[in-house]
Amino acid sequence: MAENLNEYIDHTLLKPDICEEDVKRLCEQATAHHFAAVCVPPYFVKLSHTILRNTEVGLATVVGFPNGYDHIGTKVDAIKRCIDLGADELDVVINISAIKSERWQDVESEIDSLVTACKMKGKKIKLIIEAALLSESELAQLLPIISAAVPHFVKTSTGYHVPKDQLSLIQHLRENLPDTIKLKASGGIKTPEMAKALILAGSDRLGTSSAMKLIGVE
Repeated sequence: MAENLNEYIDHTLLKPDICEEDVKRLCEQATAHHFAAVCVPPYFVKLSHTILRNTEVGLATVVGFPNGYDHIGTKVDAIKRCIDLGADELDVVINISAIKSERWQDVESEIDSLVTACKMKGKKIKLIIEAALLSESELAQLLPIISAAVPHFVKTSTGYHVPKDQLSLIQHLRENLPDTIKLKASGGIKTPEMAKALILAGSDRLGTSSAMKLIGVE
């Protein structure tokens, strides 16, 4: 299982200063090494779709990235636009500010809207919970809301706030979310050993900008 790391990897490039050539290289690497998906900024979805059209590599992009406090309508419109341009998977940051404000009804309403927007188009959603910013109590209140909404994935981090103990977090999420919801570990995954440990702990995807290093082709 964990030996085939390439099958778990979302080959990711989300730095603000990337250019078209960087994205072309990312897509070519993902195709050559049979990664699960690439994850690119919304601006590069159309280009990436053109490059990956006749491959088995999925195309993911981000919404509400990286802070998550856009209006629900803004996020839903962004989801629809990215899907229209060719995105297969949407990595969407939930509203951390609403959680910190204890506006749980707003949190529930947003998550339901985001999941519905993706499912109505037949596309996958990965809810980014930015776990490093959440207290144990906040996470405990959040997980039942996510369980009820049934997104395709829960993703641990944007990469801007890396969980201190990613392995324990994945184990905790796996124990407290239904099996129908997959997990994506993201942030600070730099070695094959760590990647394999996360998979064995329950992660179904790995979001990383170090994909080539993980498979030993750097």
